[in-house]
Amino acid sequence: MRKFLVVLDDSRECLNAMRFAAMRASRTGGGVAILSIIPPDEFNHWLGVAEIMRSEARDRIHAHFEVFAKWMRDKQGVDPELVIREGEAVPEIMAQITEDPDIGVLVLGAGTDNKGPGPLVTQLTRNSGSLPIPITIVPGDMSKERLEAIT
Repeated sequence: MRKFLVVLDDSRECLNAMRFAAMRASRTGGGVAILSIIPPDEFNHWLGVAEIMRSEARDRIHAHFEVFAKWMRDKQGVDPELVIREGEAVPEIMAQITEDPDIGVLVLGAGTDNKGPGPLVTQLTRNSGSLPIPITIVPGDMSKERLEAIT
């Protein structure tokens, strides 16, 4: 089964990427893998404090994931899987793509402010010619209705 890989973060455009991935998976009989990456700089503290912070970060990720997962299950009939990795975003995304041969498309949301589409979109599109799978970039300000129409 082909899976759509989408990155869970705190960006506003993440919502449209999640919606797109779920709707495409639903319409094509695919799955959704939701990847959340904990940056390494979050844990530059004493060992005991770092473990507590890591646990709290994982709890936040699980809570955030459950909101999206419930919507995907209830509205799209898709049961997503959660993957949590620690490290720098782009290398961890590439590692996940390499390790899971069922991933067929990377779905990213593009930011809408004047700073550009966002760091992940910028970094990954620079290397898009050598990626093993296609990238779908979903505009962050696209309406739900338009998303439904194109998926």
